[in-house]
Amino acid sequence: MQMRALGRTGLSISPVVFGGNVFGWTADEKTSFTLLDAFFDAGYNAIDTADVYSAWVDGHEGGESETIIGKWLKQGSVARDKAVIVTKVGFDNRGKATGLGKDWIATAVEASLRRLQTDYIDLYLAHKPDPNTPHEDTLAAFTRLKEQGKVRAIGCSNYPADLLADSFAAAAKAGLPRYDVIQPEYNLYTRDKFEGPLRDLCIKEEIGVISYYALAAGFLTGKYREIGDAEGKARGYRVGDYLNDKGRRILAALDLVAVETGTTPATVAIAWVAARPGITAPIASATSLGQLDAMIKAGTLTLSPQAMTLLNEAGA
Repeated sequence: MQMRALGRTGLSISPVVFGGNVFGWTADEKTSFTLLDAFFDAGYNAIDTADVYSAWVDGHEGGESETIIGKWLKQGSVARDKAVIVTKVGFDNRGKATGLGKDWIATAVEASLRRLQTDYIDLYLAHKPDPNTPHEDTLAAFTRLKEQGKVRAIGCSNYPADLLADSFAAAAKAGLPRYDVIQPEYNLYTRDKFEGPLRDLCIKEEIGVISYYALAAGFLTGKYREIGDAEGKARGYRVGDYLNDKGRRILAALDLVAVETGTTPATVAIAWVAARPGITAPIASATSLGQLDAMIKAGTLTLSPQAMTLLNEAGA
C-alpha cells in the first residue's frame, strides 16, 4: 500500500483513516482493540478522534474515544511512532461552549494528551469555526503547542472556503503557521461541501484533506434501503436525509460497481472518495471485522474510469 503525503505537514498517512467516533460508543474497548490491531496489521496507520467523542451518549462526558485509543497505544501492539493520531478541539460539549480561545486550547490539549497516554498529538484540528475568537488567537495557541512539542501539525474541520482563506491571510499577517489540513464532510451524496471553491483552494495551497462521513452515516453501505431498515440503529435518524431519488440512484450505481469489482458498496463508496481530486484520505468507521474488511479493501481498490464516471453521474 502506498502512503499519501498529508499536505505540507511532513506526515504520511494511509489511503483510509479509521474514524474513532465509534470507540466507547458502538464499539466497546475489547472490540476497539481488535479492530485497531487488525487495521494496523493490514498496513494502515491513521486514527481520527476528538475530545468530544462520544458526549452525545447518555452517561458519557466526551473523551471516551481518546481514552480507548490511549489504552490501546499503551498496551504496545503498535509503536507510538507508527501511529498517526488525529484529534480535535473546540466543539461544544452538551451545551457547554468550548470554542477556540487560547486558554481553552491549553486546557483541552492537556486533557487529550492524558487520555491518549502520549506526549504528542500528530495532528490537532480546530473542530469547528469559533466566531468569537480571531484566527490569530487560535493560531498563536496552536503555534505554542507546536513549539512545546505537544503537537506536530495543525488544521481545521468544517471551515468553508472563505473562512479558510481568511485564516491563511491572518496567519500571514501575524507571521504564524497556517492550517495545513482540513477535514470537510464529503461522500457520493454530499459533494457541495468540498467540491468547488474549497477543493480549488486546497489544491492550490497544498492542503491535506481528510474527509469525514465517507459512508454517509452508513447509508452508502447499502444496508438502508427503506426507512424501516434504520429502526434501532445508532445512526438511523440520518437515513431519511438520503432515502430519495438521488440516494437510490447512488445505491444502484454502487451495487453495479460492487458486482463488477467483486467487492461491496461500502468498499466502492470509500474508494471513490479516496480517488477524488484534492482528497488525501477519507475517514470511515467500523464496529466489526466484516465492516473493517470493507475499509481495508477500499484502500487498495482502483476504480476504472468507467466506474468513476458512473458514480460521479449518479451523485451529481
